[in-house]
Amino acid sequence: MLFTALVRNVLALQGLFNVPSSYLASALPSTQSPVSSDLNPYPTKPRLTFNPDGAFKIMVFSDMHYGENPWDSWGPEQDKNSTILMKKVLQEKPDYVVLNGDLITGENTFKENATSLIDEIVAPLNAAKIPFSSTQGNHDNNVNITHLEEIEREQLVAPLSYTRVAPPGVGGEGGPGNYWVPIYKNKQDHAPLLVLWFFDSRGGFRQNETNLPDWVDETVADWIASETQEMNRAWGPGEQRAALAFVHIPPNVVQNLSETLNNTQDPGLNADEPLGVGSTQSTFNTSLYGTGRDKPFWDSLNANVVNLLAVVSGHDHGNEWCTRDPGKKVIFCFDKHAGYGGYDSPDWGHGVRDFLFHANNATTGVDTWIRLENGTKRAIVRLDKNFE
Repeated sequence: MLFTALVRNVLALQGLFNVPSSYLASALPSTQSPVSSDLNPYPTKPRLTFNPDGAFKIMVFSDMHYGENPWDSWGPEQDKNSTILMKKVLQEKPDYVVLNGDLITGENTFKENATSLIDEIVAPLNAAKIPFSSTQGNHDNNVNITHLEEIEREQLVAPLSYTRVAPPGVGGEGGPGNYWVPIYKNKQDHAPLLVLWFFDSRGGFRQNETNLPDWVDETVADWIASETQEMNRAWGPGEQRAALAFVHIPPNVVQNLSETLNNTQDPGLNADEPLGVGSTQSTFNTSLYGTGRDKPFWDSLNANVVNLLAVVSGHDHGNEWCTRDPGKKVIFCFDKHAGYGGYDSPDWGHGVRDFLFHANNATTGVDTWIRLENGTKRAIVRLDKNFE
């Protein structure tokens, strides 16, 4: 009763005084950090900035799949191998790390210690004192774990985690992880030079073992529009800053993109071709939900987020390419399967996707490549207006 009354009062105040939705988190019970008057959602954390030399490097780990087969020797051994990989590639000292979904194989792990796997995953990041944030994947929603439980655990054990949950009413069932992170050129700057967006594509199972929708919920579309409006009012036009978006399950449009891929122009492993049922959003249970349910999200993202240099996903372990969507003109990239858990092939290798921004041209393009565990770099491209 008290909570319902609080929600009603806050919503009434929002309508009366035109309070933006991004400020509701400070008034409602939530694990989301309050947003201050300059749209800084992290008033108690270090401000994230480019290096003095003007560079900012992001390292993306995808599909770690910790917690598989905990009842035998195989599973824990794969977790050890994944941790070894993390420690090895983190020696390159990225400025920021993204864990892009399927951190845990929730259907395998035991419920009594599922969240403790988060401790194991973030330990190398804590030790290296590298700021990071995460998305959650379909395997992170299951009978023994939920997206919200993972986020809350991460916030508890990782002081440099910038992961948040969306305001109440945004994200739909099983999809709380929708948020953004500002990156500034200099600490004293009022407006960021780069905004990282994170979206929750849900999927997996409810704890009663029934399917969850496997797309970014329709409510996120309006939230993107309202958040970008507030950014424009506070910081100026979106053309003045760059954007990069992360979501675990690829948008539905990627199925069509994979069919016209140019391996010379769009380099990188393409071993999950053709993409099938469950490979992209809104395709796992078409008899129940139909297809194209991620369209409101996809349309809103591309209509409202200016200078969106790429949308980045994991999920399909055998893919690591980038290509441009001719419809929205936005570039899509796959991550690299980093973890030793999950489906795999000996010739695929394990590694990360790196992004390197430069402050003097951050709004016009970004360099990206696949970095394998052994140090090899491949699929090196620049994502800018010349990338087709």
